[in-house]
Amino acid sequence: MGEKLKELFFTQDSIEKFSDSLLKFYKVFDKHKFLKLVYTREWKDLELKQKMRHISTALKEILPVDFKEACDILKKAAPDIKGFTAMSLPDFVEVFGINDLDTSLEALYEFTKYSSSEFAIRPFIIKYQEKVMLKMFQWSKDPNTNVRRFSSEGCRPRLPWAMALPEFKKDPDLIIPILQNLKEDESDFVRRSVANNLNDISKDNPGLMLSICDKWYGNSQRTDWIVKHACRTLLKSGDNKAMLLFGYGDPENIHINNLGFDRSPIKIGDYLYFSFNLHINESESIKVRIEYRVDFMKSNGKLSGKVFKITENSFKPGIREYNRKHLFADMSTRKHYPGEHVLTIIINGVEKASSRFELK
Repeated sequence: MGEKLKELFFTQDSIEKFSDSLLKFYKVFDKHKFLKLVYTREWKDLELKQKMRHISTALKEILPVDFKEACDILKKAAPDIKGFTAMSLPDFVEVFGINDLDTSLEALYEFTKYSSSEFAIRPFIIKYQEKVMLKMFQWSKDPNTNVRRFSSEGCRPRLPWAMALPEFKKDPDLIIPILQNLKEDESDFVRRSVANNLNDISKDNPGLMLSICDKWYGNSQRTDWIVKHACRTLLKSGDNKAMLLFGYGDPENIHINNLGFDRSPIKIGDYLYFSFNLHINESESIKVRIEYRVDFMKSNGKLSGKVFKITENSFKPGIREYNRKHLFADMSTRKHYPGEHVLTIIINGVEKASSRFELK
């Protein structure tokens, strides 16, 4: 969560509107006191999720002491609160509702219709696993799209930026019935969450995940898309079973020749232009997935690789030339460091050619 997100969300205008919405549904809401509690000396330096938590804590000082009464007010205000600021409502439940399961689940159900309760539900899953997962299963049949998506997203074993669910890393069996309910969902928003959940499962239980994908693949366009997206990590790692599931051929007779760069060294912020020849020495067409991996130099002097897809298709025997470029500009998700890097061409999960270049 970079500096830009801190500037985009929890702005003065959004917090002002947030306060006005609460005042609309709670007439004794002390807006002046609330804003004073929010804008402490530390406020500007807080990260995005820290700001969300800071607002939740400020709400505790302003709303009724009784948790259920406070949630009733927030549920009334929820449809009126827009943007990322609304995430403070489920966060309030996460922080202060852990000992009142029924009230908390009812509130999270309402809040997720207008924002998302995917982060806030996780402590409840850990403490009340079977009860909460039964409720999540029921929500997977809800008429509201956001609620159905929440039933999958909230129980992802490795949801980014969220508390991990270690028990589901070990055994995700309670998740599977929810995903079964959602695999043909009419909403792409929901189906994408199903794919992401399966991708999470693949990192700890690849055999189970692939057995599910094997049953789903070929049933419909919707499940085919889910399976392909769910297998992205396994495909990038060259998992043989995942490759076979999608019909990728044996790359033994596929070769990479003449891998080279337009220049080396290059500067941080520049493009690296690279080219290579794909040589398919087969008697008939073969399905091929072409990727490249860059092993980036890190601040500790070690290399860390990331795989990027070039293309996939069925190719006839012969030779094809490829020219590609990769931008080495710093981003919020990746900072580049000078030193020797490595670029590797990967065919159907198998490394075929590598070459080194210098980044300055």
